[in-house]
Amino acid sequence: MTTTADTILTEITGMLVEIVGDEFLLSEEVTMRTTFNEDLALESIEFVALAELLHHRYGSGVDLMGFLAEKDMDAILAMSVGELVTHIGRVTHASLARTASASAPAAATAPAAPSPTPAG
Repeated sequence: MTTTADTILTEITGMLVEIVGDEFLLSEEVTMRTTFNEDLALESIEFVALAELLHHRYGSGVDLMGFLAEKDMDAILAMSVGELVTHIGRVTHASLARTASASAPAAATAPAAPSPTPAG
């Protein structure tokens, strides 16, 4: 697992502690394989709270409700924390790539001037 995934997992764990309380999560270590339904028993209102925290932390690109809307009910029930970590990593990586290319100097992206033709 990359450092970025480790960081995202740690941040999601912190958000889950904020939502469900640390006394619940102390008995369960949150890993990439932890499921939201089976292991954490997250209710819909807690998903909404998680979506809000994710939005505040990562911006509108990380749309948990949109991410869930792409899944069928069985996939939602089986979803792991790792799937969300991967989704956030993809979205934030793409966002960073867009930001980096947008802030590149104009000269680097401007077409090169034609080279003079030798006199002959």
